[in-house]
Parts: sequence; structure tokens; C-alpha cells
Amino acid sequence: MGERSVWEKAAGAAPDRGRPAETMSGLPLDGVYGPDGGEFPGQWPYTRGPYASMYRSRLWTMRQFAGFGTAADTNQRFRELLRSGGDGLSTAFDMPTLMGRDSDDPLALGEVGRAGVAVDTLADMQTLFDGIDLGTVSTSMTINSPAPILLAMYIGVADGTGVDRSRLGGTLQNDILKEYQAQKEFIFPPRPSMRLVTDVIRFATAELPRWHPVSISGYHIREAGSTAAQELAFTLANGFAYVEAARTAGLDVDAFGPRLSFFFNAHIDFFEEIAKYRAARRIWARWMRDRYAASDPRSLQLRFHTQTAGVSLTAQQPEVNLARVAIEALAAVLGGTQSLHTDSYDEALALPTEKAARLALRTQQVIAEETGVVHVADPLGGSWFIEDLTDRLEAEAEAVFARLEEMGAGSMLNGVIAGIEDGWFQAEIADAAFAFQAKVNSGQWVMVGVNGYRDEDDSELPTLYIDPGVEKAQLDSLGEVKSNRDAAAVEAALARVSREAAQSEVNLMPALIDAVHAYATVGEIVSSLEAVFGTWTEPSRA
Repeated sequence: MGERSVWEKAAGAAPDRGRPAETMSGLPLDGVYGPDGGEFPGQWPYTRGPYASMYRSRLWTMRQFAGFGTAADTNQRFRELLRSGGDGLSTAFDMPTLMGRDSDDPLALGEVGRAGVAVDTLADMQTLFDGIDLGTVSTSMTINSPAPILLAMYIGVADGTGVDRSRLGGTLQNDILKEYQAQKEFIFPPRPSMRLVTDVIRFATAELPRWHPVSISGYHIREAGSTAAQELAFTLANGFAYVEAARTAGLDVDAFGPRLSFFFNAHIDFFEEIAKYRAARRIWARWMRDRYAASDPRSLQLRFHTQTAGVSLTAQQPEVNLARVAIEALAAVLGGTQSLHTDSYDEALALPTEKAARLALRTQQVIAEETGVVHVADPLGGSWFIEDLTDRLEAEAEAVFARLEEMGAGSMLNGVIAGIEDGWFQAEIADAAFAFQAKVNSGQWVMVGVNGYRDEDDSELPTLYIDPGVEKAQLDSLGEVKSNRDAAAVEAALARVSREAAQSEVNLMPALIDAVHAYATVGEIVSSLEAVFGTWTEPSRA
């Protein structure tokens, strides 16, 4: 059976969205294009996409990143996004939560609810998802060091509302390696942090069949200044490290491989971004099969979420960001993303207003409903330019893998950790960021409104205002929870967390779930883990 006939059988088995596959002028379109004996979407090594029919049968999930103020504030934004046609929630937490600090911690002063939603206890998580059926909505949570704790809280909400854990669908970012490399929101040293990630993978494999326990993220690596090739290579290297860690913990690769997901940046260099996604799928399939002995096709099929590049947005002439976001989103779709977040045009100035967030969602809807790009699976496959870029990015990534394997004496896990401990990743990204900024400063790379096509009379946009009263309201709420909870139960739950943290063979998730059910705070649980794991200070590198 030839490759085209295999594709036709697979595509024919997929559900039909019921939309005519034709151009605006009425010209009929085939579901895919390419030579009969070539590679097709849904076929090894998945360069052209993980699924045969791609968007002809199902569109990508349209997520919008939301989180600000109190849990009640963000709950209202969630409801608005769902009313506007969004079909997935993506949660942003404030800086204290991301760093494992409670809102009443002195270091949280002035940051509560500013860059995301403040979550201190299970009570906040219950308010955050009040009135939202966790059994039907897909939720992504951008959280890393305290990821197991926030997942425990999400499970706590489900337990309290009668939603079976098997129905919970979504993604936990939980990618701690890229924190050391790029985003810097780490708490514990790398190896105990990897133990926490592995515990989540083990727990999700056993109890959360619809949950993606780690979203391996290149987004923040790119936002820190890396090149597309570095984003590709570092992200996949981290993915291989998680695979090795889970296998070392005794898991079969095909037990967890199908639910590993990725998170990539969609930057402004249109064709390079499309080629990056294609190369990522091909590399992942080959390494998972040949290096890690995966045999389930789902383990080989790299699936990813995309977010348009926040770092590409400009405070100058911010309305121009609408064009940037549309172009970047189109690249993500043509590259075969499974989920997409479009940045709002005002995000270089503040958290997005409700209107700006709605326009960002509408951008995705225009691509899906008006451009016609969803009628054909991998419409750019076979382009000489795209295929050449794909090959070159793959070669760049393989060179990085060889370097990391050498650093790790044959282990990608040890190589990645060695690169973190030595500051190698951080230096590579810093050098790339410096080189790009030099291009901007010299005018070699033009950014509209910044170093070219300037407009001196830019009008000010209305931006989202976070009332300082938000912090007081959150502190009052936290104080009320603390005064009403069972102090003895909290103490016992935290003691269990510390005790089991010291036992490397024990999965910490059950203890964390018990702790959040007792209304222990994020900060209290983190402190219990710090007492065993210690904290991490980034090394300096000359």
C-alpha cells in the first residue's frame, strides 16, 4: 500500500468538520498535496504533522492566557473568554505564586496580583474555577517550581466538585530545566527539581489519563534571546532529559511518552518558524524510536502549543502589534500547532485589557474561518525553501545534542544538568541576544516604530489597571483561610511532605494533595520542601 493510500485511509477515518474544501472562488481542494510515494501528514517521521487530516477534521485549541488580580477577577475573565468562543483556559499566576511565596510574604509586597492571579491556598483555586466544569474544559497552567502544588490544588477543586480525575484534561508547564536556562523562576537545585517533575509524570500516568504532566517549553528560551535553532535544540534536549529521568524512575517510555507536550514560540521570521516546527517533529520521532525504544506512534508524534512572541511586541505604535501577532499566528498554524495563544497588542505596556484579549482571539478565528489555510494538511510541504530550512535547522540542533552528550558522558539528562550547573546554556542565550540587539542598533534588522518608520505622536492606549486594593483583598482572604483551618491538620500534612521529600523513592503527589486539602499555603509547602531540598543560586560564568 503506497503512502498516499495509507494517508487517505487515515484521513478518511477522522471526523469531518463539515466545511467545504474549496477556495473562496469555489475551486475544489485535495486534502493533501505531494507525490504518491512521499511522506504525508500523520506518517513517520511526522515532519508534515502528527495527524493525517490535521485541521480538516479538528482545529487547534484556541487558548488565551489570562490571570490578574484576585481569583475572582480572573474567573470573570475566564468566563468572558469562554463566551467569546475560546475553548481552552491558560492560567497566568502572579510572581509570588510562581516563586512559591504567599501573598503575605514580605518579598511579595507590591507584586500580588500584578502579573497574574494570586493563588495561596485551595480556596483561591476553588474561586478561580468557580462555575467552570473541569470535566469539559481544557486548562493549561503556566507554573514551574511549585507546579506539583498547583496541580494538587486543581485536583482538589475536581475532588470537591465531583469531577473524576480521569476526566481532567489540560497541561501543566512543569518544565523546570528551562527555568535555569532562561526564565530564572527556580527555587530548588536541579536534581531535586527533576525528582518533582518525575513525580508528576508518574502520578499523571497512573491517575490522570487526559493530562499532559509537562509542557516542555522553548517559548521562554526564545523570549530570553535565543535563536530559532537554539530554541529548537535546547527544548528538545530538555525533553530527552525528562524522558531519561522518567525511564530511570521505572516508567516505560510508551506509558508516558504520548502525553508529553511542547510549547514553542512563534516569532516574526515567518518561514524560519514554520521550518522549526517541522524539524522538531522529525527529530523527536527519530530520537524517541531509535534512542529511547518507543514503539507507540503517539510517543513519536510531537504535539505542541504555540504562543506568539511577546518579545516582538513594541510599546511604540502598539497597534502595529496586531499585524505582528497575525503573522506569527499564521506561521504557527502553517507549522501544524495543536494549540495556540495569540498575544494582545497592548501587552508591551501592561496586562491585556478585555477588548485587546478579545481581538487576539478573533485573530485566530479569522485564520481558522476566513483564510482557507485549514482546508489542506501541510499546505507548504514540498516547498524547496521550507524543506531546505527544515534540514538546516535539524542539523544545527543535532550539533547541539552532540555537544550535550559529550558533556553528559553519553547521557542527555546529565549533559543538560551539567550545562545548567556550568552556565553554558545561559551564556549561549546571552550571546545570541547580544548579537541580535547589535543588529537592531545598527539598523541591520528593522523593527517598525523602534528603529524605522517612527511616529513621534503616538497616542497613549488605555491599559488594564490593577487596583492596589487587590493586594489588601488577597491578604484579607488569606488571613481568613488561615484563621478558619484546622491548624493541627496543616501541621501534620506539612510534616508528611517534609518526611516523604527525604525519601527519594516515594511519590510526593499524594502528600501534596493532602496538604492542599488541609488548606496549607503554597509558601508553607514550599518551605517544607526547601528544608529538605535546599535552594539554588545560579553560578556565575566569566
